[in-house]
Order: sequence, then C-alpha cells, then structure tokens
Amino acid sequence: MSTSLTGEQGLADAVKAAFGDKVVGIKSKSKRVKITVDKDILPDVARFIRDNLDFDHLISVDGTDYPKDNTIELIYHITSIEKEEQRKYILSLATKLPRDSPVSPSLIQVWPAAEYHERETFEMLGVTFTGHPKLEKLLLPDDWLDIPPLRKEFRLPGR
Repeated sequence: MSTSLTGEQGLADAVKAAFGDKVVGIKSKSKRVKITVDKDILPDVARFIRDNLDFDHLISVDGTDYPKDNTIELIYHITSIEKEEQRKYILSLATKLPRDSPVSPSLIQVWPAAEYHERETFEMLGVTFTGHPKLEKLLLPDDWLDIPPLRKEFRLPGR
C-alpha cells in the first residue's frame, strides 16, 4: 500500500497524520525532511516510511553527543532507489537518547543495511541497539578500553 507523496511538506504531513503527537518534531528545507520521534516508535515510523512513503534505501546512520543536554541524537538518513520521484529527497529519522544509557531499537529488520552503521555508532558513541544480531566492535582495536571516541569527553592520550 505505497503512496507516492512528494514535496517536503507532503512527506512531513504523512508522518504526522500517521503518528500524531508521537512525532516530537519535524524540520524541512530544500529536498530534506528531518522527523524526530520517541525511540519506542522508531521501528514503526521506519516501516511506515519504507512501506508507505517509498523510502527504501538507508544511506547512513550517525549520532551526535550533546553533553549539556545529556542526550545523544541518533539519525538515520534514508532515500529511495526504486521510486524516482522520492529519490530527490533525503529523509532523516531521528531520536534522542539519554546519554547515560543510550539504547535504541535496531532498524536492521526494516533496512538490513543498518547492520554496519549501527555497529559503528555502537562503537564510536556507545549506543546499544536492541535486536541487533552482531553488536560488536567494527573499527577499533580489540583491546580498546577507553570511552567511545566520538563522545565529547574523549581526549587523545598525550594531549
């Protein structure tokens, strides 16, 4: 049951209509829409975006550490391969996690390409993804014992 909606406002309106006040925020600008939701509905919104808005391709997953707000923002960047009309947009699906226990549901079941991106975010920011089948180190050495290197308080040894 795919609906090919176009325009930043049309995409934002479709998500808002489906999830109502569970959508924490929507921002849009030229060819980009950022939708922020509570982590508990993240998988539901992801499936809606894939199945109803035709955003079938996960580009990347990233995160930003905000120590002053005690949050880590997790962002999935998605576009379309199949639908030419949707291909010109980048939809960002975001959630904010508490910095002291950053846990989010994995979106591998929605976009299998999330596997390596979530592993990198786990390793570099310390975000745990529940339901991830192989949440282990990807880039850092096996003997890494320091805090995740993209946390703001991380300092290189000797500096």
